[in-house]
Parts: sequence; structure tokens; C-alpha cells
Amino acid sequence: MLSLNRQAIALISDHADPAAEIGLEEAGGQNVYVRHIGETLAALGWQVDMFTRKVHAEDDVIVQHSPYCRTIRLKAGAETYIPRDRLFEHMPEFVSSFQSFQRTHGLNYPLIHTNYWLSAWAGMELQKTSGIQLVHTYHSLGAVKYQSLVEIPQIANTRLRIEREILERANCVIATSPQEQDTLRSLVSTSGQIEVIPCGTDTNNFRLTSKSNARTKLKLGSHEKIILYVGRFDERKGIETLVRAFALLKEQNLQNLKLIVVGGSSANMPDGDEKQRIENIVNELGLTDCTVFAGRIGHNILPLYYTAADVCVIPSHYEPFGLVAIEAMACGVPVVASNVGGLKFTIIPEETGLLVEPKDIDAFANGIHRILFDDLWVRKMRKQASANVNQRFSWTGVSIQLSELYRHVLAQSIMHDQAWNHKRSSISRSA
Repeated sequence: MLSLNRQAIALISDHADPAAEIGLEEAGGQNVYVRHIGETLAALGWQVDMFTRKVHAEDDVIVQHSPYCRTIRLKAGAETYIPRDRLFEHMPEFVSSFQSFQRTHGLNYPLIHTNYWLSAWAGMELQKTSGIQLVHTYHSLGAVKYQSLVEIPQIANTRLRIEREILERANCVIATSPQEQDTLRSLVSTSGQIEVIPCGTDTNNFRLTSKSNARTKLKLGSHEKIILYVGRFDERKGIETLVRAFALLKEQNLQNLKLIVVGGSSANMPDGDEKQRIENIVNELGLTDCTVFAGRIGHNILPLYYTAADVCVIPSHYEPFGLVAIEAMACGVPVVASNVGGLKFTIIPEETGLLVEPKDIDAFANGIHRILFDDLWVRKMRKQASANVNQRFSWTGVSIQLSELYRHVLAQSIMHDQAWNHKRSSISRSA
């Protein structure tokens, strides 16, 4: 539904379809972020169109999420899965498809919020032919990613150049934590406007509920000590560290330990290789009987897994923000997480969780042990974790900050145009 009384804005999320099922390859934190800010911004009075690449021929071109928020899938390459490192060559077609959609539907977007570096390139191309205002969120940085890779992909130099250009050219870049802001300044550019606005979570869906009820629904034992991982299968997510820490705990003859791994897509997708590698490690360590690979879990069921868990572990090598942390804490589950990136912003050590060094198997095992066997402290932490998320990370609060930023950027552009028109008028009169 289009409204003449609403300001239309566009969100671009090239590879991360806001309407996709969360948990599939290429469907994770960015999808959640774009979908929720789109829907919440629409509730705040904007007309929101979210553009992504069409991956499956059978998918609808337009998905209406709410009266004033929709996902629009554009043609950009073959309608099949294409790895992110091979998408750049199809982005000119994405831009052409975007422009064609605008013309066909008589739309004009004075502001575009791009997500990820490929979308940033598209936004900067669109800016060349129109007066749009650009806002950008990185979600992940090549400058960080490539530090940990042995083989650097061919696209690396292009990505690094575009990540620098968008920071220096956008009207504003959004860092999701002060730590990400510091990383942008130290590794990308000292120029450009940065505002810190965190990610959020659906505090109506992820909230404190009965642990015993959650376990009953999931058919989990009341005496089990449940350690939970939620996320994609990717080597940089550090799942191997968690599995080996779990093995250390099992060696201490602790009773009723269970590891549940939530996430992953089909075996023929790139993350299938990492899933197989992790399953092999689980087998080698003799952990098969006490490890559950739960697969993809919908967001309507996911809160049950968080609530049923005793601890949620986030062993990532790097996270700009870390949505899993706030989802878990919103459900009152303490976390043990790597002391990196935005996790240092979202987690309050000793109050809502613990931070340990990434890849440190002993430290993760010790942190998990502390939370599993200190009931008094954990009861206090459950309440503090949930209250902290509700106070700092609701989607409504985040979207209000984004809405205010958009209005400020648009107001500045209007003032700039008025000043320029006044200057031209003065020049004309003097001539």
C-alpha cells in the first residue's frame, strides 16, 4: 500500500533477503536487522521499500510485510544462489532493476539506507544520477575479515576500496557499537560522519518466560545442563572452540551436560562443509550422544531454545554487534562470548554474561562451568540480562533513533538545496 502522506525511503540489502527464512545460508543477522527496522520504521510513519536480489524463480517479486512495508526482489544475475564474493559483477544489473522499478511505479526515494558493501556500491551508483541521501550500515568489514583469512579472495581490493568510499561519501554511516566505530576509524578512514545506533531485538518475542515450560515443549530433561549455540556454520563463528570446550567439561565427569547447536542450511550450500567439519570433530571427541544439531529453527520457536538453555555461547572470532547475544539475554539467558567487537558493548561482564578471549578453549570451558554451577549468581544475572536488553536494545528504541537520523539528514539536504538556490539567485541578480 502506497500513501501520499508518508515519506518513502528505500533500504537496500543486496544478498540478505528481509523476507527470507532466517537460518538459511546468507540469512542471519542482517536479514533480521533490515526486516525489523523496516517494519518498525513503517509503524513510525515512513513508507518503507526493502530491496534485495531475487534468488529463486518461484519467489514472489513483492512481499508485503505490513501496510507500509514491503520487500522487493530485483533481477541481478541468475535466479539462483550466488556466493557473496561473486555477486559484485551482478550489481550493475541490480542498479538497473532498481531504476526500472522506480520508473515503472513512479517512485522517488530521497533517502536510501544501504546494508553491506555491495549495497553501498549500488547506493553510490544511484547517487550519481539523483540527489539521494545515503545512510549505510556495514554489518561486516573486509578490513577485519581478511586479517584472519589465509587465502584472500580476488574481490578483496574492490571491497576495501568501496568500504572506504562509502564511509567518506555517505551522509552518515551507522556503527552498531562504539567498538565498531573505533574499528572504522582505525582500519577504514578517519573521514566521514559516523553515528552509533545499536541493533535491536523483538522484546515481545524474546523475553523472560518459564524455563520448565520451555523444556517440556522441547522434550528436554529438567536436570540437563544445556549449553546452546545459535548461528550460521562459518569457521569465523568459532564453533570448534565451543565443541572443544564442551569436551573439556565432559572430561571432568560432570553429569547431564548437553550441547545444542541451532542453525545451518542444506548440505549442498557453502556452510554445509563447515557443518560437516564440526560434526566430524564431535564424533572424534566422542560427544555424539550428548550433542544435538537442531538445524534451522524459526523465530517463533527460537525463544524456547534460549529459555530452555542454561548458558548461550558465542565463540565468534569477530562480531560487529552480535544479535544472538541480545536475543539470549532478552530471554534471561547468561552468555559466554568472545571479547571482541560489539560483544564488548552488548554484554556487561559479571552482570549479564562473561567475556573471554576468542579461540581460548580453556577460558570458554571455565566460563561455561561458572555459569552452570553458580545458581545464586545466575538467578540474579537472568533478571539483569533481560532488563538490560529491554532498556537498551528494543527495535522500537533503535528505529526511533534511525528515524530521527533520517529526518536530520533529509532536513540538512533541504537546507543545502535552499542555500544553493539562494546563492544561484544572488549570482543571477548580480550578473
